Amino acid sequence: MPRPTNGVRTPDAIRDAAIELFYEHGYEATSLREVAAKVGIRVGSLYNHISGKDELLSNIMVGIMDDLLAVQRAVVKQHKNDALACLKASIDTHIRFHATRAHEVFIGNSELRALPPKLRRRVVTKRDQYEELIRGIIERLDAEGHAKVLNPRLQTFAIVAIGTHVSGWYKPRGAMSLDEIVATYTEMILRQLGLGVDTAVIATEASAGAPA
Repeated sequence: MPRPTNGVRTPDAIRDAAIELFYEHGYEATSLREVAAKVGIRVGSLYNHISGKDELLSNIMVGIMDDLLAVQRAVVKQHKNDALACLKASIDTHIRFHATRAHEVFIGNSELRALPPKLRRRVVTKRDQYEELIRGIIERLDAEGHAKVLNPRLQTFAIVAIGTHVSGWYKPRGAMSLDEIVATYTEMILRQLGLGVDTAVIATEASAGAPA
C-alpha cells in the first residue's frame, strides 16, 4: 500500500485520486476502495472526509465550476468599461482553463447524469450562471452596436463548446501551442460576430495572457 498522505493534505489527495480514477475508468467503474488505495489510506478513513462517492463526484464538479466562475467574473470586472476587451479576455480565459483542467472538465461533462437530482441541479445552476456571464458580454456588444449577433444564446453555446472541444484534444506538446489555439479561436469568434480583427494583436494579447 502507498505511504499514507499527510493528514492536512488528505482531502486534496482524495480529490486528486478520484479525478484520475474517474477520468481513466469512469465514475461507475471506480470504487471508493480504489480511491483509498491510491491515496494510501483505509477505505473507512475516507468517511472522515466524505459521506460517499456521490459527494466526491459532486465536489469535483462543483469545484471546477466554482473555479471557472471565479476567473471569468474577475475578467468581467477587470474589463467592465470595454466590452470588446472583455470578450477577448473571456475567450482567452475560457480556452486556457479548459485546456489545463481537461480531466475535471471531462468528468463534469460525462458524469453529470450519475449525480442524484439535487446535486445535479446544483451543478447545472452553476453552468447556467457561467453561460449568463458569456451571454452578457455578447449582448452588451450587440446593444452597443459593435457586433452583429444573430442569436446571443446560440453564440454563447458556440463559445462554451469550443472550451469543451479543446479539453478533449489539446496536448501541451501538440502541433499548436496554447497561445496559437487561443489566437485562432478568438479570431474565429470575432469574425462570427462581425467584429474587426487584427490577428497579430490577438496573438500578442494571447501570449501576454499566458502564464509565465
